[in-house]
Amino acid sequence: MTTPEATRLLAQPLDLPCGAQLKNRLVKAAMSDSLGDGAGNPTQAQMRLYERWADGGAALSLIGEVQVGPDYPEKPGNLVLDPDSDLPALKKLAKCGSTNGAHIWPQLGHAGALAHGPISTPKGPSPLDVEGLKCDGMSLDEIHDLPRAYAQAALRALEADFGGVLIHAGHGFLLSQFLSPLFNRREDAYGGAVTNRFRIIGEVIDAVRQAVGPTYPIGIKINSTDNLEGGLSTEDALEVVRLIDETTIDLIDVSGGTYFPGAASSSDGKSTSGPYFVDFAKRAKKLTSIPIALTGGFATREQAARALQDGSADAIGVARAMALDPELANKWLSDGGGDPEFPLFDKPPQGSVTAWYSMRLTALSEDCEGQFDQSPEDALDAYELRDARRCEIWQNRFG
Repeated sequence: MTTPEATRLLAQPLDLPCGAQLKNRLVKAAMSDSLGDGAGNPTQAQMRLYERWADGGAALSLIGEVQVGPDYPEKPGNLVLDPDSDLPALKKLAKCGSTNGAHIWPQLGHAGALAHGPISTPKGPSPLDVEGLKCDGMSLDEIHDLPRAYAQAALRALEADFGGVLIHAGHGFLLSQFLSPLFNRREDAYGGAVTNRFRIIGEVIDAVRQAVGPTYPIGIKINSTDNLEGGLSTEDALEVVRLIDETTIDLIDVSGGTYFPGAASSSDGKSTSGPYFVDFAKRAKKLTSIPIALTGGFATREQAARALQDGSADAIGVARAMALDPELANKWLSDGGGDPEFPLFDKPPQGSVTAWYSMRLTALSEDCEGQFDQSPEDALDAYELRDARRCEIWQNRFG
């Protein structure tokens, strides 16, 4: 593909069903930046990080993770959107992340069975006791309260001037757990057939839409695969796309994988092997008129432009490549181009590559990435130490 053709494809605006527009097709995908203050609020470092991606040309930056309440967080560095959140700080974050015509959306989540043990008692759709994971099951009252919690968080996002919200139903967190037969063994209206396992997600979407109105963008992240035996199948994931097509969702972010303890990652231990979920996205595109963003494994402009050209996706979610170069969108939209150089790690410990990228984000937030030289092992130690300190702050704040 020629440079002008690739640039033209990536630079096209994307109109969403609600009437909002993304200025180009490049999305900074959600990563757990872990830059909250430990009490659920944004920090100056986090504001600077999202300002850099906005200045760097991304049409949309997704903040991950953002909890709909403090009881089931993924990590203690996450934001919390509830009535007690620091609204002025959230407004500053939204303003920084929306410079240069960009959108910034919080990815609304609830970790469920994968909630961080030191500051939570994990609870999922069904009780589980398997190697590496033990959790209680949710009551019907707790399930029925979820739409209210997501709607309340979305309304808080609207009040804080974020450009939209993304409902997190992927990567093994709570709404993804409802979709997975491995996690969801319920025998009531929320378990069994995929239409029942989707039920709570449909109820969340409806409640969020009612809270924010018809013109506010609502996206959803879903898994194409859990990479787990007994998890969400491809055919069921495609049925989820069909079900979402009947809702008021404005953008479907297709990804995959899970943070289930010991599960294989789509990316750890290697630089990149190219986009991961293209085949699924191509099939999904035939089932819905809702725009699809495809996230996972994009490392070059050619890969991104090709996925748009061949109809695999309407937008491209880029995570680690934009952690390596926050100016990547501007480069891919220019004649000069320029792809990031991915680091190669030799047998890194499990979880250390994700930790390395998280600490890389910290360096970006401090404008000192040029001095960032941690090994994956050192990054994992630093990440876990920071989490331990923030757990104390979280417990003091939320009890």
